Amino acid sequence: MSASSPDSRPPSIGRRTLLGAAAVATPAVLGVATPSTAAPSSAAAGPAAAAPRKKPRAQPGGGDLGPNVIVFDPSTPGIQARLDQVFRQQESAQFGTGRYALLFKPGTYNGLNAQLGFYTSIAGLGLSPDDTTINGDVTVDAGWFNGNATQNFWRSAENLALVPVNGTNRWAVAQAAPFRRMHIRGGLNLSPDGYGWASGGYIADSRIDGQVGPYSQQQWYTRDSAIGSWLNGVWNMVFSGVEGAPAQSFPNPPYTTLGTTPISREKPFLYLQGNDYRVFLPEKRTNARGVTWGNGTPRGTSLPLSQFYVARPGVSAATLNQALAEGLHLLLTPGIYHLDRPIQVNRAGTVVLGLGYATLIPDGGVTAVQVADVDGVRLAGFLVDAGPVNSATLLEIGPRGASRDHSANPTTVQDVFVRIGGAGAGKATTSMVINSRHTIVDHTWVWRADHGEGVGWETNRADYGVVVNGDDVLATGLFVEHFNKYDVQWNGQRGRTIFFQNEKAYDAPNQAAIQNGSIKGYAAYKVGDGVTTHEGWGLGSYCYYNVNPSIVQHHGFAAPVRSGVRFHNLLVVSLGGQGQYECVINDTGSPTSGTSTVPSTVVSYP
Repeated sequence: MSASSPDSRPPSIGRRTLLGAAAVATPAVLGVATPSTAAPSSAAAGPAAAAPRKKPRAQPGGGDLGPNVIVFDPSTPGIQARLDQVFRQQESAQFGTGRYALLFKPGTYNGLNAQLGFYTSIAGLGLSPDDTTINGDVTVDAGWFNGNATQNFWRSAENLALVPVNGTNRWAVAQAAPFRRMHIRGGLNLSPDGYGWASGGYIADSRIDGQVGPYSQQQWYTRDSAIGSWLNGVWNMVFSGVEGAPAQSFPNPPYTTLGTTPISREKPFLYLQGNDYRVFLPEKRTNARGVTWGNGTPRGTSLPLSQFYVARPGVSAATLNQALAEGLHLLLTPGIYHLDRPIQVNRAGTVVLGLGYATLIPDGGVTAVQVADVDGVRLAGFLVDAGPVNSATLLEIGPRGASRDHSANPTTVQDVFVRIGGAGAGKATTSMVINSRHTIVDHTWVWRADHGEGVGWETNRADYGVVVNGDDVLATGLFVEHFNKYDVQWNGQRGRTIFFQNEKAYDAPNQAAIQNGSIKGYAAYKVGDGVTTHEGWGLGSYCYYNVNPSIVQHHGFAAPVRSGVRFHNLLVVSLGGQGQYECVINDTGSPTSGTSTVPSTVVSYP
């Protein structure tokens, strides 16, 4: 995005702006959701009492979900008014502190339009989306930003069935806005009202009975879903395991279509069994296609809330670690958590699930989360926000040198987002490090901020976005942007990426600032020189050097030239001629030129 604040006018060229999509004029109805009060019962979990020379008091499992988890049932009065209240507060609060989860008990709700602002999640509490039906809409639009949807980040919809009032639901989002386990009994419009700029997005485990219309969306990834049809594409539309997906046709139209997803395991989710909250853990699938919930109860296991430490903002990292050491999982309720030491996830099968974009801020340069080299850890649904003191890393999956085989039960990182700057000055040398083998990174946005507070080439310095050292890692839906050096550096063997979206850092002051030895600029996606096997599908990198438009980036992608290192459907784009690429991958691919914002593509490499 461009370096304009959420309260200012849209950028003149700005983030992923110059789109070539034809705006097909069809009405799109949107909106839906509901806030209330209530949640489970029982005591809130507070910090442990550390009596001298005595063992700390055991942390309780379960408990109240806190004031920012708003639970509705069909008889709740004033649902629409409560939804509207949350939206008014969150609509333009891009870097605010509010965090909300709007949860709907199973049943049928009529006449609702839940408009979602920043840091707002809406979800049903059934085992299947069809258990919770809203005759109405769950809407994301861009009126707050003059019809520009490129900054509609950090919001989500999950586990609901929608019957849109006018037949089509509007979901005009950008990054970090997952749409999971949704059933749309109608169509889905991914553009803002007026078909302004848009830059998303991610759908998984969802069924859209009608047509999906991206219109102005520059890129999109859809996984393990079913759709009636898909209307158009701008630069990079990727599908894996999607029934009804358009046929492979990149670059015209720009569709990359895989019949199945090689390995997937859906995100854990909160649901109600009677009056009791539980967390469902979907099982791993191989060569997956279509939704997990279409034929009866989804496959997997579940855990009672009593096996979770229900964390509230203000709790210490020491208390969180004590709860983990005692065998509890973590449920992070909405809010902001300051950490003076890493959260240590050492036990196989541990679940760390955030609600309402629970946000972890590491203080004093610590790492936010460290995961041991163990099976089956599930991290999902939270945001890591770098602190003002530089952290060497923010999220570590496995220690350096991790080598255990986790193929039967991999660790998953899902809807875990990382931000450096924007809400204030933040720094981190490397944002996310994946050392454990077989890890699945399923939808992340790792973002060095290009606008907001604390933004500048050195102010929010962050050299590397995602570094993969582990072998056999799979990324499905990888969004990484604006890092000072490599956005992605992949050193592990047999890595795979399905869909990659990138913008190079906007704010490089001059050519020398990005020089990589004899190479002009650091690649957005770099495969290590020692890698012998790697594969990627549907990868795009854009440049917008708005501080110094004369900067030249040699290529978007760099990899050793070997038969086992293969790429399918690559593109680079110069946004309005603010900087240019000389090649697409290594020394291959036509240069970008001029101000026309036309992608340069490579269909197959080598």
